[in-house]
Amino acid sequence: MKRSGTADLPLHYGQVPLWLSERMSKLGLSIVETIALEFSTSEVISKLSNPFWFQSFGSVMGMDWHSSGITTSVLGALKKSVNPHSKELGIYICGGKGKNSLLTPQELLFVGEKTGLDGINLANCSRLTAKVDNTAIQDGFQLYQHNFIVDNKGQWAVIQQGMNPNSKTARRYHWHSQDLKSFINEPHTFIYGENQGTILNLTAQAAEKSREGILELIHESPSKIIKEMQHLSMPAHHDVRLEDVNMKRLGAMLWTTHENKPEDFEELLLLKGMGPRALQSLALVSEIIYGTPTRFEDPARFSFAHGGKDGHPFPVPIKIYDETIDTLQRAINRAKIGNTDKIDAIKKLSEISRKAEQSFTPNTNLDALIQKEREESYKYGGKTVFGDAKPPKNKPSNPSNQLELF
Repeated sequence: MKRSGTADLPLHYGQVPLWLSERMSKLGLSIVETIALEFSTSEVISKLSNPFWFQSFGSVMGMDWHSSGITTSVLGALKKSVNPHSKELGIYICGGKGKNSLLTPQELLFVGEKTGLDGINLANCSRLTAKVDNTAIQDGFQLYQHNFIVDNKGQWAVIQQGMNPNSKTARRYHWHSQDLKSFINEPHTFIYGENQGTILNLTAQAAEKSREGILELIHESPSKIIKEMQHLSMPAHHDVRLEDVNMKRLGAMLWTTHENKPEDFEELLLLKGMGPRALQSLALVSEIIYGTPTRFEDPARFSFAHGGKDGHPFPVPIKIYDETIDTLQRAINRAKIGNTDKIDAIKKLSEISRKAEQSFTPNTNLDALIQKEREESYKYGGKTVFGDAKPPKNKPSNPSNQLELF
């Protein structure tokens, strides 16, 4: 196993409103179910171990695109919605925040009883990943969340997060069971966080001699050093800025969904009836499901699916959110009985958008696009933690020339 990566995030407090958390659970389940159906449960585990994908996943679900709250809220929503279907899906989500994190080994023993997996080994893996990130690496972050996601084949991912109250930042650690060799040498797939200066890292090669005496206690010899293969560092600002988004990708997607109609693409005829704004959200959800790892380098782009609960880049469009959930769930239900036409159409949506990028030259007026979304938010039942979106008091900024936005 290796630690797949880390992420540094501004520390956010507060609760996720019920109107959003319920939808996050439904959309999260639909996305996980589609990935498992189209690929495998191992692909779900692999995606969760990628910090860039995970941040993009949270963004497409309407969470604040850069915040530490994505970790707690997304995993909480998934545990609530996925676990009741674990036997059918073959995916189990254990652990959580605070006291719930301490229950992880017990939950894994229960998973072992239900699946025939070695629950004792899984519980030991859970404890070891927590020990490494909390003790072997002393970087100023104290763990407060630990989630262990395992499939019925024994593949697993760990996502855990620590808090540094002095810098008001959080650091998320990702692990992946694939190619497991050592918990103390190059163990992470990713650590997500901002450089905090000199740290004590007993998993580093330079600490080998220091480890030798310690490792005698657990009879394990180090063979690798830690290598932060992926590192994501999110900015402190709440607003989405030009430097946060790949405009070529965002622009091509907007052009595909707003300037064209399903009739223009034979593959999308089954999505006929969906308006441009709904297709925009569905295209970004499609990329979350089918996109390759390199597509998630700018998680802020995925906030253009369903906005953010803090109003950045715009309020959460409840009507569009519900249409996304309904469309995806109906496609899943059809696929379960052998009719993959709607799932194929959703997949084609992101494929067409990616093809459009090849010859697409984007504008750089991101602010105008965001302003347009905010002005029209009330039409889609826009909501934030501060209240409902209202119609603009003044005339819309770009009533007749909207195509220039793309």
